[in-house]
This record gives sequence, C-alpha cells and structure tokens, in this order.
Amino acid sequence: MTFGDQGNPHPYPHPGAHTPLDPYAEFVAREERIRRRRRARRAAVGAGAGAVLVGAIAAGAAMVVGDDERVPSVDVTLPSDAPGSLPSLLARPVVRPEQAFPTTSVRLTDGSRYTRVDLATTTDCARGMSPELAELIEQGGECSRLTAGLFTDADRLSQITVTVLSFARVEDASRVFMMASTDPVTYQVVSLDPPPEAGLPTVPPGSAGVFRRVMTVRSVVFANGQWGDGKETREAELTAQTEGLLRHVDDTVVAYEEGRTGRN
Repeated sequence: MTFGDQGNPHPYPHPGAHTPLDPYAEFVAREERIRRRRRARRAAVGAGAGAVLVGAIAAGAAMVVGDDERVPSVDVTLPSDAPGSLPSLLARPVVRPEQAFPTTSVRLTDGSRYTRVDLATTTDCARGMSPELAELIEQGGECSRLTAGLFTDADRLSQITVTVLSFARVEDASRVFMMASTDPVTYQVVSLDPPPEAGLPTVPPGSAGVFRRVMTVRSVVFANGQWGDGKETREAELTAQTEGLLRHVDDTVVAYEEGRTGRN
C-alpha cells in the first residue's frame, strides 16, 4: 500500500514500515535525510542539467530575488508555439506509481539488469524534497504526485533513486526543472534509503553521487545514484547506471503522458 491520498499513516520514504512515527519524529527524520543528501550533492554535483525531451514545452522565465527571500520568485509562461495537442495531453490523469514503475525487474538496452527494491508515493510532495524546492512549488500550482523507486544493480552494489514529480500545469514542471538544473544542491528530491527487507546497506552520510534530471510533458524525473558503501570510485560506471535508469523511466512516463501506452 502507498501513502498520501491512500491513507497510509507511515512516513516517507518507507510506507511498509510497521511502527508509525509521531509528527515531530517524522519531521526530524525527513530533515536529517535532506541534510545527508545535500552534503552528498555538494560532493558530487556538476553532472549536467539533463535534457528537456519534449522540446515544445520549454518555457521562458523571469527571476526576481528579494533581499529577505530564501527562494527566488520565478515566473514561467508557456511559449507561443506550444503544440495544439497540449490541452488534450494535460487532460489525461497524472501518471500513477504502477504506470511509472510497472515492474520490479528492469533490463536496459545495454543488457544491464536492475531490481526495484522499494516504491514510495505521495500527494503531499513536500515530504519527499528539500524545503527550498517545496517553497518554489508553492509559487505556482501544487504538485499532483511524487513517486520514487529505489533500484540496485545485479551485483547489489549501487543504489539509484528515480523520482517522478508530476504537476497539473506545464509551467510548474518547467519552473522546477529550470531551478533544479541551475542549482541541484538546493532544489533536490530525497533519495530513498533501502527498507530492511531489501538487505542493502544505507548509504553513509556525505557520500558522493551522480545526479540527473529530465522533463517530460508535465513531470520532472530525477535520478540520484550512489554506491551503497559510499565509495567514490568507478564514477563512469555509476553514471552509466544512473543515466540508463533515468532514460528508462523517462521513456515510460513520456509514453504514458503522450497517450501512447497506459490506461487513463
């Protein structure tokens, strides 16, 4: 069972936990996860901004930063040449967990295999992101759904969280993509820690990683990749795994959002 609008009382990111936390403990746990992931990103950011796969969705923006504002005010509008089919695409329901992550086993085009060991979803998206990203989203329409899957490779060495952050409006997805591309340290989603039943270690605090993101029709897809032991070796291999899983989930989400697969 998932949480958020499903009514599950257990806190993000592990809806399968058996002992619910009180609100204060949940807040402390979430803030600690955010601090850890922020330190990790500071150690390994610089991986590039990703690509907007639906080119016609690219939007212009104007930024005004006040002296006492933590998050800049970002105004995003649709381009004049936005496709005429956009309203019908946005009329489709937001992609759900079983549509974004339909299987627990994934084989990429290069032959590499991965297992999804955890899945978390919520309509209270602020529970799975940094306070700054949550504040940025508050400037426009709220996030419709956040869904994250945690994957590991065949050798169970890597831990890669792929997160789909979906919106009702393209402008709001564009705002998040633009700011996350500009400053991925500040505007970040939280990586999942493996659940106990997965038999995987928790990545040590401060570990380096690879971070990527792309934008679809109405979603921003993030991929955060780290070695489970926190080592900073084999960067090229970790990058290939992270980017491969990002492309896989992105293709799945785009196909659904464009109406080429999936059910309403």
